[in-house]
Amino acid sequence: MKIVIVGAGFGGLRLARKLSNKPGFEIILIDRFNYHQFQPLFYQVATAGLDASNISFPLRKVFQKSKNVKIRLAELQKVIPEQNKIITDTEEISYDALVLAMGADTNFFGNDQLSKHAFPMKSTVEALQLRYRLLQNFEKALTEKDEEELQQLMNIVVVGGGPTGVEVAGALAEMKKYVLPKDYPELDFSKMNIFLLEGTDRTLASMSIKSSMQSQKYLKKLGVKVMTSSLLQDYDGKTALLKGGKSIRANTVIWAAGIKGNIPDGIDKQLITRDNRIRTDRYCRVGDRQNIYAIGDLAYMVTVKYPSGHPQVAPVAMQQADMLAYNFKTLERKSRPDKMYQFEYKDKGSMATVGRNLAVVDIPKPKLHFGGFFAWFIWMSLHLMLILGVKNRFFVFCNWLYNYITYDQNLRLIFKEFNKAEKAKTL
Repeated sequence: MKIVIVGAGFGGLRLARKLSNKPGFEIILIDRFNYHQFQPLFYQVATAGLDASNISFPLRKVFQKSKNVKIRLAELQKVIPEQNKIITDTEEISYDALVLAMGADTNFFGNDQLSKHAFPMKSTVEALQLRYRLLQNFEKALTEKDEEELQQLMNIVVVGGGPTGVEVAGALAEMKKYVLPKDYPELDFSKMNIFLLEGTDRTLASMSIKSSMQSQKYLKKLGVKVMTSSLLQDYDGKTALLKGGKSIRANTVIWAAGIKGNIPDGIDKQLITRDNRIRTDRYCRVGDRQNIYAIGDLAYMVTVKYPSGHPQVAPVAMQQADMLAYNFKTLERKSRPDKMYQFEYKDKGSMATVGRNLAVVDIPKPKLHFGGFFAWFIWMSLHLMLILGVKNRFFVFCNWLYNYITYDQNLRLIFKEFNKAEKAKTL
């Protein structure tokens, strides 16, 4: 059974690992990058808390001992269901079963100005670009004489009060408090403003009221200016214009307000939802196609418990991958179809961290809520376990421990791309 998996995120990678070295399967895993990215910690790369290599793991290393998994570094361009094949930017690949697990990308809701000037955080590369922008702003601020321009360089706007927005705002506030005054003693960081904009009336709207209230309390304690019921309307690279007419001068806007599925050509348009997800049945099958599946952020599955689709989080993708692996094994053994599982998401809880010793955790069964140090410890322990590779876990733990003791980190490096012609003139 030849299974092509497109996307090496939490869902795609887990499915490939579940089927690795299982007799009767040939697996081709396709991704744009040759490494798996641990998305929940992108914000720590962006704020110089972790090195990019600590949260990235080479795919080929994952499958070094696998005899049936092949890796292809490529980008999916089109699916041709009638011919059971896909077209990538490098080759055509046939399949017996196709699993679409490309996840989601940043959704700027059609605003070209925002997509051009705001910083998303959906990849390691984007997190690094954001880090360089933040550091470059402070370098420029050292020589800026105009007060308005100086304020613009030091202001940061974070758009979106979900877990990503809350976490990055908290990390920036801790940088402002503990790190930046030591790096740039010439600057007055009491003038630095971190704004968190949220369109609804509370942060962490998908979590409990207690978590929302606590997260806002923690953010305000760290000095973040939380602005609920505030929508960013436009941004030209210098001024963030809010709905209602208010504006904020800022050189950096971080966009954490929306995502959309990465849907390839060839998928029936009638199966695509408004938020760019693909409708599936309870087996993750796409439409009436018996051999095309979608999992993770890309899949829109309606159930009694989730009439508007499942939340776009890693546990959903991983549990769908587990179900699909079991069903594929059932198909391969030619067992009875009624032995195949339908998907039912087991929600084990949600969490978000705001800063040192500050986090919130919600557990649905039994209904529990934690805040503060204990929640922060749970958050750290779980993320440490989920990181791929013993070496990566070790380095992340060491970085966290060092940072906790010293309130500092040595990753604030700016790598510039030099023009070869200019470099030759200096030699």
